[in-house]
Amino acid sequence: MSKTDTSNVPKGKINKSGIASVLRLYKYIKPHRGQYFLGVFFLFGSSLASLAFPKLLGDLVNAGNSTTLGQTLNQTALLIVIMLILQAVFSYFRIVLFVNVTERSLASLRLDSYRHLIKLPIQFFEKRRVGELNSRISADVVLLHETMTTTLAELIRQIIVIIGGVTLLAVISIKLTGFMLIILPPTMIFARFFGKFIRKFSKDVQSKLADSNTIVEETLQGIQSVKVFTNEYSEIARYKKKTIEIADLGMTSGKYRGAFSSFIILGLFGAISAVVWQGSRLMQAGEMIAGDLFSFVIYSVFVGGTISGLATVYANFQKFIGATEDLFKIFDEEPEDIQNFTELDPNFRMNGEISFRKLNFVYPSRMEQKVLNNINLDIKSNKMIALVGHSGAGKSTIASLLLMLHLPPKNTLFFNQIDSHDFPLSALRSQISLVPQDIFLFGGTISENIAYGKPDASEKEIYEAAQNANALEFINRFSEKFDTIVGERGTQLSVGQRQRIAIARAILKDPKILILDEATSSLDSESEKLVQEALEKLMNGRTSIVIAHRLSTIRKADEIVVMEQGEIVEQGTHEALMDIEDGKYKNLIQLQYSN
Repeated sequence: MSKTDTSNVPKGKINKSGIASVLRLYKYIKPHRGQYFLGVFFLFGSSLASLAFPKLLGDLVNAGNSTTLGQTLNQTALLIVIMLILQAVFSYFRIVLFVNVTERSLASLRLDSYRHLIKLPIQFFEKRRVGELNSRISADVVLLHETMTTTLAELIRQIIVIIGGVTLLAVISIKLTGFMLIILPPTMIFARFFGKFIRKFSKDVQSKLADSNTIVEETLQGIQSVKVFTNEYSEIARYKKKTIEIADLGMTSGKYRGAFSSFIILGLFGAISAVVWQGSRLMQAGEMIAGDLFSFVIYSVFVGGTISGLATVYANFQKFIGATEDLFKIFDEEPEDIQNFTELDPNFRMNGEISFRKLNFVYPSRMEQKVLNNINLDIKSNKMIALVGHSGAGKSTIASLLLMLHLPPKNTLFFNQIDSHDFPLSALRSQISLVPQDIFLFGGTISENIAYGKPDASEKEIYEAAQNANALEFINRFSEKFDTIVGERGTQLSVGQRQRIAIARAILKDPKILILDEATSSLDSESEKLVQEALEKLMNGRTSIVIAHRLSTIRKADEIVVMEQGEIVEQGTHEALMDIEDGKYKNLIQLQYSN
C-alpha cells in the first residue's frame, strides 16, 4: 500500500454532481464487473456469517446449561467451526476479488490520467503547481484505491450488520432492544467523536514539534549568521516560546485523554453493564435465558460499534467524491492534438522558411498586456537570425510561438508559406529543437538523456552526437562513461556539461529549425568556447533563431532583430546596425561593453 498522504484531500459533497463524478469511474470497473459482483456476493456471505456467530455462541451457552449436554453441545460447536471456516473462505475471496478489480481498474485510470495530463497545453501547467498535479495521480488515486477495496466493502458490511443485527436483537427481545438502542449507540458515537477530537490535539502537538525542530535546523544551518549578528539569545527565546507552546498543548491533550479514558470506563462499560442489568431482570422474570442474553450483548456491541463507525465511512466517502471530482477536472481540460507517427508526411516537411505577418499576441492569463505588437518578419531557410533586446521585449515569446507551446492567431505565423495552424502539432514540433538557458536533464544516464532527442537511436548515433557536441571531453573522464547517472535534474553535471548534453540531444533530433534561448549566457569562458563550437556545428545546414544575451556571440548572424516592448525596432547585419547613429543595437553593444 502506498504511503502517500491523503489527509489533505478535500471533501466533496454527496450530491448529484458528486455522484455523477463517481459514476464516471464505472467505465474502469466495467471490464471487470463479473469479478466485482462476485466479490460483493462473498462480502454478503462473510457479513451474514459474522452475524450468525454471536447467535451460535449464545446457543452454545444454552446447550451448556441444558441437562442433555452431549450431542446438542457438540452439534452447536461443529456449526460454529463450519461458520468460521465459511467466513474465512468468503473473506479471503472477497478481498482477493476486490483487490484484483481495483488494481486493474486503477492501473487503467492512472494511465489515462497521465496520458491526458501529458497532452495538455503548456498554459494548463503555467496555472498550476507540479505538486498539485502530482497529487491528482498519487494521493487522489490512492484514496480511490482505499475506497474501492476497503471503504465500499465496509459500508456494505456495516449496513448488513446494522439491519441484520437490530433484526436479530428484536427477535431475541424487543424490550431489551429498545433499551439498548436508547443508551449504547449514542454512547459509542460520542466516544468516536471524542476520540477524533483528541487525535486532532495530537496532530497539533506534532505540528508544533515539527516547528520547533525547524527552528533548531535553521539555527544550526545558519549558525554563522546567528553569531555574526549576536542573536543567540533571540534564537533561545524563539525556541523557548515554541517549547512552552508544545508543553501547554501536551498538558491540555493529557487532560482530554484522561477525560476520554474516564468516559470509556463510565460511559461505554456503564452502558454495556446497564444492558446486562436489564437483561438479567428479564431473565429473573423468565423472559430470557442466559445464552440469549450472551448473544444479545455481543450483538449490541456489534451494532453500537458499527453505528459509530458510519461517521468515519461517511467522511471517507466525502473524500472519495472530492478526489474523484478533482481527478476528473483534469479530464475535462482540452488536450493538444498529439499524434504518435513513425514517418513524417512529405506535405508537412519543413524547408526552414519562417514568416510572421502582423502578429499580435497576449497571454491568456494577462489579457490586458500586449506582449507582441505587429510583428512582421521573414526568415529564409538555413539562415541564422538573432533576437536581441532587454528582458521582457518578447524574444522568448517568439520562441514559444514557433514551437506552438502558445498558439499565435491564425494567419500570422507561417512555415513554408503554410499557416502554422494547418500543421499537425507533433509534425511541427518534431522538426524544431530548443536549447534553452536552463537545461532540464532527466535523472537517468548520459546516454538516456542524449537519446531523448531520438529514442530509437543506436549507440553509434549517440556517440557521434556527443562527439559533435564536444561532450566526449568530459564523458570519457567518468568511469561509467555514457552510463554515468546524471542525478536529479542533472545536478551531478556542471552547467556547461548539461548544455553540451542538450546540444547532443538536439543534434540527434536533427531539426530543420533550431532555437537557442540564451544558451551560453551562464557559462564561464572555457565552457562557453566549447559550447559555442558545438552550437556552430549544430547550426550548420538549418535555420537558427538565436536569443542572445551576450551580444558578442551573434556578430556572425545573417540578420539581427532588435526588439523593444514587443515590437521590432531595428533589423540588419551587425555592421549595418552599428552604422546607425544612436541606434538601439549600438546602444546595447556600448552598454554591455562599458560594464
